[in-house]
Amino acid sequence: MRISQQSFAERRQKLMAQMSAGSVAIIPSAREIARNRDVDYPFRQDSDFYYLTGFNEPDAVLVLVPGRTEGVVVMFCRDRDPEMEIWNGYRAGPEGVCNQYGADQAYAIDEIDQQMPKLLQGCIRLYYSIGTDEKLDNQVRGWLNDIRAQARMGAVAPGEMVMLDHLLHEMRLFKAEDEAEMMREAGRISAEAHVRAMQACKPGMTEYQLEAEITHHFAANGCRQPAYSSIVGGGDNACVLHYTENWDELHSGDLVLIDAGCELDYYAGDITRTFPVSGKFSPEQRAVYELVLKAQQACIDALQPGVPWNRIHDLSVEVLTEGLIELGLLKGERDELIESGAYRAFYMHRIGHWLGMDVHDVGDYKIAGDWRPLEPGMVMTVEPGIYISPQNEQVDEKWRGIGIRIEDDVLITATGSDVLSSGVPKSVAEIEALMGS
Repeated sequence: MRISQQSFAERRQKLMAQMSAGSVAIIPSAREIARNRDVDYPFRQDSDFYYLTGFNEPDAVLVLVPGRTEGVVVMFCRDRDPEMEIWNGYRAGPEGVCNQYGADQAYAIDEIDQQMPKLLQGCIRLYYSIGTDEKLDNQVRGWLNDIRAQARMGAVAPGEMVMLDHLLHEMRLFKAEDEAEMMREAGRISAEAHVRAMQACKPGMTEYQLEAEITHHFAANGCRQPAYSSIVGGGDNACVLHYTENWDELHSGDLVLIDAGCELDYYAGDITRTFPVSGKFSPEQRAVYELVLKAQQACIDALQPGVPWNRIHDLSVEVLTEGLIELGLLKGERDELIESGAYRAFYMHRIGHWLGMDVHDVGDYKIAGDWRPLEPGMVMTVEPGIYISPQNEQVDEKWRGIGIRIEDDVLITATGSDVLSSGVPKSVAEIEALMGS
């Protein structure tokens, strides 16, 4: 299952249709990054670049020139090198980029300093996200200076530079049908991995062994890398929001919180489930868990076009604060506790985030200072949580060390919403039945 080259071409055309006349856009690929000595980190393409090309090699640059007679899509990439390809893998080369990836023209990356001033000369506006690649920033500056140096010869450099991020990231925020299906599949694989972890879990295991169950399932289904560093926090570790050490032993009577999702053809899954190591919730664990689940379900039910983004977060705060009062963990009137921020001792993050090619995906949350309304095609996470620190001496000891988060991936549709990660159970009865089996 992959995004088609036709889809990448349509994205480029849509972006160019929004660019002003007489403009050029420059979008760089990611670079290989050294891990240690002569070992690199696994290469992962830049999301913006991949979104427009589907090209998975480093050291490349995409240039879009709407209206250019010789071709509007120009690519620079590594040249073919038989000797290097023996060591490090095959390259498409300029010819392959034209034949396989839809470029109208392509050059070796070594030619970029000679060709780019020609492409920029006479253009009015340059779309480029400055500040993301220092080396390329310096090159762009050099190209512009080369053109300015030829001013007496009639050369004209772009007089305006505009950040490309807004146009491109607004496009990425709204998922097309093929993207939604890719994310549904990522949600399915991620959900199956969580089910596998629940079934494998038992006291005496380590967090990293449980992580291995998840990572194995991802890889066995074609997802070589998780979408982010998996969180497997048992006991007190579940109260650390971004705990990734995953090194401790899992003990009977504790909960374990797993926040993990696969990446499928550059699209992320992002699921969190919390369950008892021994397969049975204690009364206190159950009470807190059912409160978090109640808040999550209320938020998912409220998702529909036209609802402001922040209304969903506010709803989660209202439901959780009411529940914390009922459990005796907070004392006072709901609205006053919300106004004072007292709930933040237990719920210190937002309800969710955009999801897509990046796990914390691009896209503005506000427009002209106001929280933007939800629209069909957006995908967001819904992930309320309660975290009762083991150091919180303001509550009875029986509550301390309980950390619970429940997270699902939700597509906004014309009629409401669609949960893409529904394949993993989340009610107390379902979890206990699964683990008991």
